[in-house]
Amino acid sequence: MKKLILLAIIGLGIVSCTTQNTQNTMELPKEWKHTTNIYEVNLRQYTQEGTFKAFEKEMPRLKKMGIKTLWFMPITPIAQENKKGSLGSQYAASDYTSISPEFGTMNDFKHMVNEAHRLGFKVIIDWVANHTGWDHIWTKTHPEFYLKDPDGKFHRASGMDDIIELDYKNQEMRLAMIDAMKFWVKETGIDGFRCDLASWVEVDFWQQARPEVEKIKPLFWLGEFDELESPEYGKVFDASYSWKWMHKSADYYKKNEPLQELKDLLQKYSNIGDASMRAWFTTNHDENSWNGTEYEKYGVITKPMAVFSATWNGIPLLYSGQELPNMKRLEFFEKDVIKWTSTYQMSEFYKTLLELKASNPALRGGDANVSTYLLNTTANDKILAYVRKNGKDEVLVVLNMSKEPVNFTIEDQNLSGNFRNVFDKTKRDFDSGKDFTFKVSDYAVFEK
Repeated sequence: MKKLILLAIIGLGIVSCTTQNTQNTMELPKEWKHTTNIYEVNLRQYTQEGTFKAFEKEMPRLKKMGIKTLWFMPITPIAQENKKGSLGSQYAASDYTSISPEFGTMNDFKHMVNEAHRLGFKVIIDWVANHTGWDHIWTKTHPEFYLKDPDGKFHRASGMDDIIELDYKNQEMRLAMIDAMKFWVKETGIDGFRCDLASWVEVDFWQQARPEVEKIKPLFWLGEFDELESPEYGKVFDASYSWKWMHKSADYYKKNEPLQELKDLLQKYSNIGDASMRAWFTTNHDENSWNGTEYEKYGVITKPMAVFSATWNGIPLLYSGQELPNMKRLEFFEKDVIKWTSTYQMSEFYKTLLELKASNPALRGGDANVSTYLLNTTANDKILAYVRKNGKDEVLVVLNMSKEPVNFTIEDQNLSGNFRNVFDKTKRDFDSGKDFTFKVSDYAVFEK
């Protein structure tokens, strides 16, 4: 069990979490996981070709931008029966151990993974364990692997007509699923999985699968679930989604909800402790296609929200095209290539943040040695300010979360000393004054 030492911050109640005697059913994150970031690759829409070979040419650019881990949306063949649109959903597989011809060949994928590793990337792939497409090979070879309706027909997944659900009471199916996951690790050398709808699958499957697959090598496991809602899954996965934060922050901006409610939610995430991590993001493939771009959701606080995602305790998660920035919703079931330009206006912005995340010990995710303090300001209803500390290393983040200019002062003993602004390189002594004048969309990040 976790014993948490909670250090309350006056007036705000956000906490610094130090974890002692933590026991976890699975191995704690490896060293690289504390400093990594994740870039989600939508191969279909990334290039006109939409192939591994075409994407491979983009990897040096992404390395230069500071990307550490590449997550590829599902690369398996797409079921044709009941498919949506002309191309179908990548999340409706017809075979767990083959490559979709849309993206290339198995050799193309292996070559890309090898090149990614040569460049220093980690590679994870999307794993869709809850369901398959209607004409998945198992529907013919092992129909008993599936849930059935009373009439004996395959059971459609909730709200999605193109997929059918697997039966996790079937032990043979579980072993076949584990074998399929092992295939990708052994044959291609990937470094982990992003597990789609992880909490739709019984947690004891993941408890069974992870140690079996990791007999090959240690892996990184990102689960699509929110640990505030599914805490038992956090004992298996290295990192989880921050869905509540994503929805709450969007509501905060669109509905003018109190900023204090966001701060209260951050306290709840901090209370989870550091045995697992959260992935923070402003967009992903689902959000972009179905709910709108990050700019539709966050408007003038889009960049402050991006700064938060890269500097709060956890892992920053980016989506294809954010470095442009991408201002359009991408079609999900059709070809709809990202409108790349000759310039990547957000690339240096993200490079600064991602390099700071990777290099500064105060920004290590899932590290009990790091303390995080929300700071008291004279504009607590508009400003989100916090400092993260790890020994002598400190990072200060100040964000204008409002739709208007703000003049304010930080009034908190947790901020003192000399810092350097990582964006404009100016130095500041906060013992001499803590006043700020922020325009709309302003943010500042300092390191000590």
